Amino acid sequence: MTAVHHYEHDGRRIAFRHSAGSGPALVFLPGYMSDMEGGKATALFDWCAAQGREALLLDYSGCGQSEGDFADGSLSRWRDEVLALIAAKVENRVLLVGSSMGGWLMLLVAGGLGDRLHAMVGIAAAPDFSEWGYEDALKRHLANGETVFEDNPYGPDPTPTHPAFWQDAQGLLLLDRSIDLVCPVRLLHGQDDGDVPPEISLRLADALTSQDVQVTLVKAGDHRLSRDTDISLLIRTVASL
Repeated sequence: MTAVHHYEHDGRRIAFRHSAGSGPALVFLPGYMSDMEGGKATALFDWCAAQGREALLLDYSGCGQSEGDFADGSLSRWRDEVLALIAAKVENRVLLVGSSMGGWLMLLVAGGLGDRLHAMVGIAAAPDFSEWGYEDALKRHLANGETVFEDNPYGPDPTPTHPAFWQDAQGLLLLDRSIDLVCPVRLLHGQDDGDVPPEISLRLADALTSQDVQVTLVKAGDHRLSRDTDISLLIRTVASL
């Protein structure tokens, strides 16, 4: 993979990898506490390089190799970082690929791209998870300015949710109204996803105004959709767009 570079945005150095090529440019948006070193991101980046297509990977501030404190992160902040990096580095129209929380961020970034938006691919997209993903007791703690911790099935340390992130997210809920995006959209979701119910992708498909939306449910697929067969499906989906 190409070397990591840094882009300065509002005093924060954002780590990214970029490969030049033809369009549309693939921009991958990782999930919560994830980074551009993940299997799906690297597989797509390598595929784009082999195909001569432009691609951009990045780490949000406070994540991966970017500077900052994760506790300061929010959807609004990360959306603005992504949009600034696209404006500075990407030459072609944009095909957004968002994984889990990145699927929510994908929708927010899409709204700021205007006619540069080509298409979107969601992988277990999780819009509005600050609403449906927390019990009322946890929401009360977050609303009172407390950080909450939950069991992390992917590592030894518990997963934190900071109140600033949650409160910002609650102001960016999308599924309770029409989402005015008309580009082609493909939503991939594992039927055995224990973190984001597959029904969320169906709700998102219904909320989008686009008439070119397809939802693919993957039998026995988990939240990560990172098996070889899942990666192959993802690449075929991106290639089709």
